[in-house]
Amino acid sequence: MESVEKKVAQQLLEIEAVQLNIEKPFEWASGWLSPIYCDNRKILSVPAARNFICEALCRSILHNYPSVEVIAGVATGAIAMGVLIANRLDKPFIYVRPRRKDHGTGARIEGTLESKSRVVIVEDLISTGNSALSAAECLRMSCADVLGVVAIFSYNFDVARRAFEKSNCELHTLTNYDTLIQEAANSNYVSTKQLETLKIWRLTPNTWGR
Repeated sequence: MESVEKKVAQQLLEIEAVQLNIEKPFEWASGWLSPIYCDNRKILSVPAARNFICEALCRSILHNYPSVEVIAGVATGAIAMGVLIANRLDKPFIYVRPRRKDHGTGARIEGTLESKSRVVIVEDLISTGNSALSAAECLRMSCADVLGVVAIFSYNFDVARRAFEKSNCELHTLTNYDTLIQEAANSNYVSTKQLETLKIWRLTPNTWGR
């Protein structure tokens, strides 16, 4: 039986959530240049992939955090998947904005959060980890007990690993960059030369392509 890591990676490739462009790299919000781009929002448009990944995230949450009381999505990429998970687990749902909104209540946390609630954060992907960890800090400041973060995919950057360790925040992902590019090679989605470029990029993503 194939592992969840491999199957999720295969599905991301099959639904073309992963795009590759070494000649004209993608520019991230951080300013980093990347030969690969993973758009997990496409999962929502494919029922089979959406259901499989939602179920896998639910199993991860129940296995790692059986005492969870509230599901929190990181805006905006993880809101939809977070709602699906909360619905299946029959838990309250909230989401955390990247910053306070400049109108209305000015809240960062949308929804009802009781003090000391045990919360699991849902994120679509982890690059530097800043978005998920910012949400975790916001929830902690609101007196929530943040149990950990679950995500669909991680680039496995050292900077993210160190950031999660420093924040004393657990992270569990369904699949990761190493598995993804290996499955891409196995399915001839990338050539041997492209695979080597992808491996090199992951080592120095902040300076690659400059």
